[in-house]
Amino acid sequence: MKQTVYTASPESQQIHVWRLDGSGALTLVQVVDVAGQVQPMVISPDKQWLYVGVRPAFRVIAYRIAPDDGTLTEAGHAALPGSPTHISTDRTGCFLFCGSYNGGCVSVTPLVDGLPQAVATMIEGLEGCHSATVSPDNRTLWVPALKQDRICLFTLCDDGALIAQNPADVHTVEGAGPRHLVFHPNRQYAYCVNELNSTVDVWELKDPHGNIECVQTLDMMPPGFSDTRWAADIHITPDGRHLYACDRTASVITIFSVSEDGSVLAVEGHQNTEAQPRGFNIDNSGQFLIAAGQKSHHIAVYSITGAQGLLQEKGRYAAGQGPMWVVVNAW
Repeated sequence: MKQTVYTASPESQQIHVWRLDGSGALTLVQVVDVAGQVQPMVISPDKQWLYVGVRPAFRVIAYRIAPDDGTLTEAGHAALPGSPTHISTDRTGCFLFCGSYNGGCVSVTPLVDGLPQAVATMIEGLEGCHSATVSPDNRTLWVPALKQDRICLFTLCDDGALIAQNPADVHTVEGAGPRHLVFHPNRQYAYCVNELNSTVDVWELKDPHGNIECVQTLDMMPPGFSDTRWAADIHITPDGRHLYACDRTASVITIFSVSEDGSVLAVEGHQNTEAQPRGFNIDNSGQFLIAAGQKSHHIAVYSITGAQGLLQEKGRYAAGQGPMWVVVNAW
């Protein structure tokens, strides 16, 4: 399996392209200069495209991924209605979703032959909209509205329209600030990291129509932490055994074990990492975690070890200025 890591550095307006080998070492193969602050990124389901959100001219850029070495060639772009905070695609590669924190909206961009088109759908009134993630069955779009302490639930229609479900949302505790989420491989549970109180909620999916319930909330901070809580990102290993979340104030990655059925998390430890880890990701083999330090201007690679999923640093690399987003492609 070949793997390529892409890191976005908005301060230097660059994408770094790295080859990840079987030992966890990274080799830089390309630096792409971008006309604007490159921030969120996502890889298409067919592994052929990298989509990148850029500001201040709000748009998504599509890069074609070379099948031999993972290098990028710009192929097209389309305007977005707000500053792109988070982008993702549906499971078939037909639509791109953009959550805009400052714009308070989520939008749907059709993808035709991999290229983004004009926005087809936009939903406003989502204060602090921080992400948009489609469910494993590709029918429900989960959209956290951080400032409203709720996760909005929309049915994704075949034409890209979004229809509010009934119930239309679920609520966190007051002041939690839901931000990013991931699904367990068994499709029965979702895990949401809350930015403002640095907790992780476990949501049980009762049925595909939004009837869900929060069954666990865990504090992700080290014992005795008393500074401002500022959680950012969350990811799960492909086998569903280990979950990770990061906090930017503490510059720490929290390590969770996941029960076999996905219903229960347990904190296994905390890993100090690069300064202000805005984003990180896990490789497709589930062996390595790559974290970006927005203030250290470096990325670090960790091996995922043992039954607890603890992290062991393998190396660190300079990665432009202010690296904040990491995605990994495999083919």
